[in-house]
Amino acid sequence: MATRYEVIIYWSTEDDSFIAEVPELPGCASDGKTRAQALKNVEAIIQEWIATAKELGRPMPKPKGRLVFA
Repeated sequence: MATRYEVIIYWSTEDDSFIAEVPELPGCASDGKTRAQALKNVEAIIQEWIATAKELGRPMPKPKGRLVFA
């Protein structure tokens, strides 16, 4: 399930992987050997982050809305 949160993907030489971070969700990040894999992995982590926040009664950040979906 794609989300509307901004995802930043970059190469990490230290980790020898692509890193995908979600700035709006503190601590929400994943990695992968390809950009596509990093994005797929972080989408799963986003869902887990949201589920955990709901369970703990924490406020849910709204997506910044920079992305436009047709």
